[in-house]
Formats: sequence, structure tokens, C-alpha cells
Amino acid sequence: MKVLLIDDHPLILAALQQVIQRFGDAVEVIGVGTARAAREVLQAHADVDLVLLDLQLGDADGFEVLGEFRSAYPAVPVVVVSASDRASDVIRSIDCGAMGFVPKRASNDTLYEALHMVMSGGIYVPPMSMGGVGGSPGPGGGSVRDAAIAAPFQRPVALDALSLTPRQKEVLALLLQAKPNKLIARELNLSVETVKDHVAAVLRALNVSSRTQAVLAVSQMAQGSGLPAAWRAAPRA
Repeated sequence: MKVLLIDDHPLILAALQQVIQRFGDAVEVIGVGTARAAREVLQAHADVDLVLLDLQLGDADGFEVLGEFRSAYPAVPVVVVSASDRASDVIRSIDCGAMGFVPKRASNDTLYEALHMVMSGGIYVPPMSMGGVGGSPGPGGGSVRDAAIAAPFQRPVALDALSLTPRQKEVLALLLQAKPNKLIARELNLSVETVKDHVAAVLRALNVSSRTQAVLAVSQMAQGSGLPAAWRAAPRA
């Protein structure tokens, strides 16, 4: 496994590398301190399996870098490791395509468990309340705004009690990969209108009002009770 660490603090890079090495001797870690250096690594190494990204970089905005990498390398999961633990930053990171968000104040064990979840195809976010979250919308427009100012988040029932149809479960799995309705329709051989109906049913079942909230809800339920394999978000392709 090859992991790219992006953080402009050498001590943080060293601490992250120590955690990554717990995955075994076969792990190769590349640490860089700038977005420019990270771009060069990704261009030179097509076999990077995981990226850990700090949002506060000296030469670039972390959210912009996240969106750039998710667009250019959609098969490579990105986990944000940030000094911030604001819910608005968590929401925006997930909305930009991050597969995980770990505050730097988290323990090494928490970071290890989060990375293991992501590498297994899941999504990790820290426990948090969604009610009363502030923050401005991200570059993509309304989806962050919808998630940030929606009515107070209500944790839904366990996934196995949602009573979704098999087709709705397939739609949810693709939704967790951040795929738009057109791609979901193509993969499932459905009309876009039918996919919209399934997405609406999934959001109602999860008791949320946006795709980003759905990702956060599923992630937090997974941490609470264990996410069945059939519900895991497959690596984004």
C-alpha cells in the first residue's frame, strides 16, 4: 500500500507516518508539505492508494486541493486530517468528496480505525451534532448550504431497520460514492426520473434532506453499530 501524506508541519507528518506504519511493513509512505509537491507525487506515482490531506496548506486552499484531487484521481480515497473539528468543515469536506475527516486532536487509535474503515470501503466522520451548523456554501453551490442550515439533524434508526427495497439499497450504495443521478441511472439501467424517486425515498428513510447528510448519517450509524458489508460505500470510481 502506498500512502501520500500532505501537511506542512514536519512533526505532524512524522506522527501520521507512525500511525500509517501500523498497517504493516509493506506500506510505503510519501510525505510532502505543499500542494505543488503533492501534485508532482500523484503524477509520478499512479499506484497511490490513499491520500491524507491537511486543509491548512501554505500554498493552496485545502478544500480546493481536495476537489481537484477527487476530480483528477477519483479512484484514490482522500481523508482530511485537520486541526479544525467544526461541523461545517466536516460537511464541506465530505461534500467535496473526502472519504473521511479526522480531527488532529483525535488519538492515534482513532486515526488508525478511521483509515482502516476508509480502506475497507467505508466513510469516517467524527461524532458530531448537525443542528445549528453555520458556514458558507462551498464552490459547488447549494449542497453544502443545504446540509449546513437544514433543520436539526435527527439520527435515524439503524440501517437494517430502514426497510429499503433492494433497488433503493443499490441507489444508496452509489449515492455514497458521490455519483450523480445520471451515472446511477446508467449503472442500474434506470431512467433519471426513477433514480430521483429512489434517492428521495432513501433520504426520507434516513430522515435527512440532502445527499451530504445521508453520507454523514450512514457513516455515524456505521460507527455506532457496525456497517453491514452490503451497505459499505465502495471505493469511488
